[in-house]
Amino acid sequence: MDWNRAVIGIEFGSTRIKAVLMDENHLPVASGSYDWENQFVDGIWTYSMDEIHKGMHECYADLARDVKEQFGTDLTKVGALGISGMMHGYLPFDAEGNLLVPFRTWRNTITGEAAEKLTELFGFNIPQRWSIAHLYQAILNKEPHVDKIAYITTLAGYIHWKLTGQKVMGIGEASGMFPIDSDALDFNQTMVEKFDEISGMPWKFRDIFPKVLVAGDDAGKLTSEGVEFLDPSGLLEAGIPVAPPEGDAGTGMAATNSVRVRTGNVSAGTSDFAMLVTEKNPGVHREIDMVTTPSGMPVAMVHCNNCTSDLNAWGNLLKEFAGLLGVELNLGQVLTMIFQRSLEADEDCGGLLSYNYFSGEGVTDIDEGRPVFLRKPDANLSFANFGRAHVMSALATLKVGLDILINEEKVTVDKLYGHGGFFKTPVAGQKMLSAACGVPVSVMKTAGEGGPYGMALLSAYMINREDGETLEDYLDNKVFAEAESSTVMAEPELVKSFDAYLDAYVKAFPVERAAVHLF
Repeated sequence: MDWNRAVIGIEFGSTRIKAVLMDENHLPVASGSYDWENQFVDGIWTYSMDEIHKGMHECYADLARDVKEQFGTDLTKVGALGISGMMHGYLPFDAEGNLLVPFRTWRNTITGEAAEKLTELFGFNIPQRWSIAHLYQAILNKEPHVDKIAYITTLAGYIHWKLTGQKVMGIGEASGMFPIDSDALDFNQTMVEKFDEISGMPWKFRDIFPKVLVAGDDAGKLTSEGVEFLDPSGLLEAGIPVAPPEGDAGTGMAATNSVRVRTGNVSAGTSDFAMLVTEKNPGVHREIDMVTTPSGMPVAMVHCNNCTSDLNAWGNLLKEFAGLLGVELNLGQVLTMIFQRSLEADEDCGGLLSYNYFSGEGVTDIDEGRPVFLRKPDANLSFANFGRAHVMSALATLKVGLDILINEEKVTVDKLYGHGGFFKTPVAGQKMLSAACGVPVSVMKTAGEGGPYGMALLSAYMINREDGETLEDYLDNKVFAEAESSTVMAEPELVKSFDAYLDAYVKAFPVERAAVHLF
């Protein structure tokens, strides 16, 4: 192991914080994790700062234990490290570094008025979860903290600030805070000026937002204070280069080699999102976000707040029932059966329909979550049909956005990669996504490592790239040239089944809206 070329990637995901140590051959060789969950407090989806700090310590300590076990040595030095996290959200601080309001995550759908007004002002879709929407909604609400703001960042940006003292942001993560100019590789200055004109605040936009960096840029080094924050044991050395902090969308692109134009990836877990690297900006659609790759290329993004949470809830119910019969199963085993049997269902899912909305959903303009399971009186309520209805439900909202990009905007995709928990069951998850988007879906052998692996790759690129070597070329030639992957295309019958399911899903959607208002 060449410790001077080894790198660490850490990602703060929705349900787990995970760290990966990658060797000089770009292979993950050790890992650590910490499970956590968001909390719904006073109408806000949030994580407490204490839990953020504890999660950081526990995840890194778990990684250090794995390194000690595998290599017989303490983790004291690596060539670089990087932090990524769930994108968007709102973390405002005052001049003394105090958090002004509890962390507002991407999952909140409380900024509708601000998102609508900013979209009209900019002529650019601003989703509710974006940092600028949270900020402007707080201004519209006349919240007392807004005039005290000295710095706004995201979760990844906050951790990076604690580690390095630098108020910077990778461009992919920055593109989920505020619109980006891909030519200037910075926040869109025209839109910045428009926002300053309407904000009415004593500060200016550039005063409180982080500096934008691209993949490979110098984003600072691990300070002694950062060591204490990351590794209270003090064994890790200060001075390690730290890559620009990124969002989980950008790290997913890196982890699946989907940063080149006409490539794309879908991350599917607690939430799901599709990222298609485009040759041109599509028209303005409320269902479509325009973000960027870690190197600044425009990306059309369909982001859905809900994916597998409802599947997990049903899986836990079935797991409990099995336990009452004396059969001990874990959730993974139950979900594997659901996914596998879903491929054997009736074409119309037997007359079953499901809405998987644990929380609000921006794509379909739903402010609160109400999971709903429907069936016709003459429905064929079999396990296979039950499974297909819920697996398709997990992707249905994503398909609404993908249909706009592929069918209306004629966005071309040559390669589509899947990663995340939805693809843990071999073949089934890939086939369902392929049926949703109508193209083959590949899953790489390393896809299970996901975001932290992608962040490790971005960290490796920062210290190993040759002069003038692009991120696209680095990943193609040095990382994924011989990568193992499996590719699956859905049968025409399954594609037809998904199209019919979505048609019923859209027609019956007033039921979901009624549930939000009445129950």
